Amino acid sequence: MSAEPQFEQDRKRRNADRRAVQIGIKVRRPGETWFSSHIADLSITGFRLQSFMKLRPGDDLWLMLPGFEGRRARVLWTRGHESGCSFERPLHPAILDHVVQIGRRQADA
Repeated sequence: MSAEPQFEQDRKRRNADRRAVQIGIKVRRPGETWFSSHIADLSITGFRLQSFMKLRPGDDLWLMLPGFEGRRARVLWTRGHESGCSFERPLHPAILDHVVQIGRRQADA
């Protein structure tokens, strides 16, 4: 069993292929209502959330990507109105590709 701290494990997972996107999403804390926000970078393991929610590292979130059901994520860091988050379970690469395509269509509209 690895004695590696959780932060280091999260940092290594973050190194997955990131895609620069601007995608409108829905987000909420457990037990709260959904509201609109945006994500910037997206990978199979996580994303950068742009939101006015006051978040702290360790907070749990639910994220609804366009066309998909809610996915659980955890806040790893915050800086101003941005937060780096990791998915509880990685996205399938086909889902990542599909969401990136949706983001490109949103940007072109």
